[in-house]
Amino acid sequence: MRTGPDGTRGARRRAAALLAAALAGGLLLTGCSATDTPGGSSADRKARGADGPAASAAPDGSGDSEDSAENSDKNGGKDGPVDYRSTFALDVDTASYGYARRTLADGRLPDAGSVRPEEFVNSFRQGYPRPTGNGFSVTVDGARTGDDGWRLMRVGLATAQSPADGERAPATLTFVVDISGSMGQPGRLDLVRSSLSQLTGRLRADDSIALVTFSGEARTVLPMTRLGSKGGAVREKVQDAIDTLEATDSTNLEAGITTGYATAVKGARSGATNRVVLLSDALANSGETDGDAILDRISDARREHGITLFGVGVGSDYGDQLMEELADKGDGHTSYVSSEAEARKVFTEQLPANIELRARDAKAQVAFDKDTVSDFRLLGYDDRRVADDDFRDDSVDGGEVGPGHTVTALYAVKLREGVESGRVAKATVRWLDPESRTPREASGDVAVPALGGDLWSGKTSPRLRVDAVAAYFAHRLAEGSNEPYPGEPSLNELSLKMEKLTAVTEDQDVAALANAVRDAGRLRDAEG
Repeated sequence: MRTGPDGTRGARRRAAALLAAALAGGLLLTGCSATDTPGGSSADRKARGADGPAASAAPDGSGDSEDSAENSDKNGGKDGPVDYRSTFALDVDTASYGYARRTLADGRLPDAGSVRPEEFVNSFRQGYPRPTGNGFSVTVDGARTGDDGWRLMRVGLATAQSPADGERAPATLTFVVDISGSMGQPGRLDLVRSSLSQLTGRLRADDSIALVTFSGEARTVLPMTRLGSKGGAVREKVQDAIDTLEATDSTNLEAGITTGYATAVKGARSGATNRVVLLSDALANSGETDGDAILDRISDARREHGITLFGVGVGSDYGDQLMEELADKGDGHTSYVSSEAEARKVFTEQLPANIELRARDAKAQVAFDKDTVSDFRLLGYDDRRVADDDFRDDSVDGGEVGPGHTVTALYAVKLREGVESGRVAKATVRWLDPESRTPREASGDVAVPALGGDLWSGKTSPRLRVDAVAAYFAHRLAEGSNEPYPGEPSLNELSLKMEKLTAVTEDQDVAALANAVRDAGRLRDAEG
């Protein structure tokens, strides 16, 4: 579970909306305070690092501030932000981007509430150097977005790939499958059956799976079962259970989750990766439909047994918000599939990354140097913000990250006038070792000259440019043309930049982004 300063995801959304309205005049949000409304109680202000020097000092001193209380609730005053730190829980979700692509391909613009810039950015390969063993490497770079002092700074985190020999801990997976009436539409339950078959075929003899279905009620179709050798009777039994999945009536997601976790607890194995895999369109219409309430009922299973949740969304009509809530509170992540090719990528090519762990409760903190930086803004991660003082509090949950994952955070950073040297920021990631639960940290920093190149120049890393387009594109979808990020191009300009990037990278995923940008441009033009 990831917990922000206010304690609930719903409260974070409401508070963020109020803050956005209050700042409609063009003020920028600090990376650490977007979860609260301006002002508020002393406790609220301290939680977001707005109570002066004691609450704002970074571990290395770069966050010290003597700014007045008059400037404490805004980022962008003449003296800069009060708090020069930005803290967030890591996020490897990609469902928002996958669902946006599906919606655009269907001739519709995605709902603004389903668009999360960090999930767009994290959908692409990065090429960061990787560490050995558990934990992260830290890479920080960036470039100029214009001549007004603004830079785009990228913080890149990467975990090690799985061993080439495929060695890993056994997996104990409980599949919770939605068989409600809405899942009977093409591209839903049929895709789930295919996905499960692919995944089962890739699992090893010492892996175990269970199968729980839900519609109006939940049922354990297959108790936790060790798979054994390929071609054996046990795997045939598993495949028979998958083949019998048929859509029925209503969607009682609460019953499915509750039964699924009970099954997972019963079958949990010491030394194994214990995970619940939810496959659904997340259109709950009976029982409890609030994500927080559903997950509260099985909190002991998460905390005591270390069971994490992997949510896989399907369907052209998809309950993105509910699936996101479940993954946030279930110590896991989400993906979205709309085709056989995407299912194959998630369940076979990315299998280790989606069932193993390299880090638990991972959080990142970026400490900016106030002598060189006058303003900054974290692009996205609105639902992942963490109080700055909670960065090293390991009782405050972060994100779970598997092998081969990369996490990218982009910041718009404005340098002080005339600054040509000095450190811009230090980025630190903190996590718990997945086996020993021992806290670990890794850091990286960046100086002013490293951010001096032109973002759109051919000399700038193509991957950084792809990340920039992805973030800007998400913001255009979510906010239209209002309050663009610093240096943000129009949709038409982004489309032109994508044509060049597609040719340079020769990457099918980049080509797919170019198509999505073009689709969005046509739809916006049609709206007038």
